[in-house]
Amino acid sequence: MDKQRKQELAELKPTAEMMNEDQFWAIVQKAVDEAGDDEDEYLEVVMHELSKLSLKEMVGFRLRTDKLLYDSYTSEMWCAGYLMNGGCSDDGFEYFRLWVISRGRKVYEAALANPDNLIDYIAEDAEVDFFEFELFWYVAIDAFEEATEADLYDYIDDDNFTTREGNYPNFEFNWDEEDPESMKKLCPRLFERFD
Repeated sequence: MDKQRKQELAELKPTAEMMNEDQFWAIVQKAVDEAGDDEDEYLEVVMHELSKLSLKEMVGFRLRTDKLLYDSYTSEMWCAGYLMNGGCSDDGFEYFRLWVISRGRKVYEAALANPDNLIDYIAEDAEVDFFEFELFWYVAIDAFEEATEADLYDYIDDDNFTTREGNYPNFEFNWDEEDPESMKKLCPRLFERFD
């Protein structure tokens, strides 16, 4: 760890401050533009962009990711993930929403408005088997560790950052895998493509 990072780490206090949304989406978009669907290359681009930032901003990137995951924790989004991935466990739903976030602001906001809109962002000949991106969740942690040899989790102010896993809102499922019509009603275009 270089001297400047060492000093920065010594002064860093646990934070609940998320990265500015525009800054977050600019990093994501750069990775989409440069790497497309190549996950390894995508993560390299994000790591490189994060390495230019302050340690507090790296923590903020992770916190913004968690907030976007929180905001997309809905029954309708779960239905979309179930259809697109041929099933969707709790963890699978996490990784599905990470994939949605990793596709950029336009895709995320369209999916938030109506998850069936995701059909507009999947190529007819898409070679993706699963629409999941677990490693996106850990990219800020990896960048932080590379810069400091420290654990990013130690610098999250858990008392004041509440929009995270473990605090997700409760909802009633408005679809049932045993009742395909209930899924078709919510996501008709995804149902037609993936069922």
